[in-house]
Amino acid sequence: MSTLTQNSMTNHHAPGLIQQVSETIHVWHERYRTRRELTNWTARDLHDVGLSWTDIAFEADKPFWRA
Repeated sequence: MSTLTQNSMTNHHAPGLIQQVSETIHVWHERYRTRRELTNWTARDLHDVGLSWTDIAFEADKPFWRA
């Protein structure tokens, strides 16, 4: 027979603080990188995906912490 304890009821799969911080930094870095990459797209690239230079400028001007 097993006995339930507080420890056995804990969700051991929840990410810890360090993992959460790491994931947040990764997301911020990807936003920064992709927004900078957008500024290098050609007019043809933008046309292909249906974006304008105004759309790109708006997105590129966002700080990395904003989605």
